[in-house]
Amino acid sequence: MSHKHRLLVCTHNPGKIREIRSLLSDLPLEVLTAEDVPDLPEPVEDAKTFVENARIKARSAFEHTGMWTLADDSGLVVPALGGDPGVDSAYYAGHHPDRVERERANRHKLSQTIQSIPNEQRDAYFVCTLVFLWDGGEQVFEGRCEGQIITEERGQHGFGFDPLFLIPSLGKTLAELEPEEKNSRSHRANALKAFRAWLPAWLETSASS
Repeated sequence: MSHKHRLLVCTHNPGKIREIRSLLSDLPLEVLTAEDVPDLPEPVEDAKTFVENARIKARSAFEHTGMWTLADDSGLVVPALGGDPGVDSAYYAGHHPDRVERERANRHKLSQTIQSIPNEQRDAYFVCTLVFLWDGGEQVFEGRCEGQIITEERGQHGFGFDPLFLIPSLGKTLAELEPEEKNSRSHRANALKAFRAWLPAWLETSASS
């Protein structure tokens, strides 16, 4: 397994890229991203579920490049808000062209909206669904991270809703965790752990077939 297989991860998000590369660094994979494929199409993610949106991205990238493709769709689910932001997490407060400003607006909207919800009903979870696509098959993985929403941002790490997402057992938000610690417990980490656990046997099988 000394040969490195090329894996295209379908994201431009630098936070996701750092997490994924770190979590897959010891596997026989050359991890490429959308930044390495300038003409990679940007499909419309108009599905109503995380898995279908991830599948849209994976299929578009695979058809364009022919490479093994890993695509994720992830977001924040707050049951007391009817499941919002859900699949619309990235654009919860609108389609601002600047990612940093968009994420700031998303957090502001959530912090304002959650104030009408009693503290004991502010449970939430991040979910990450991964779709791995290759010539001849597809495999789906999911990971979650349970927590609560707070109204005041805390922490300088992470991205997206991390500064508002408290892990009660730690008394810290995801944005207060060092990257290594976040990578051990985040929704994306849990989905990638499932992918990592499955991949070696699949690589052996694909190499011998």
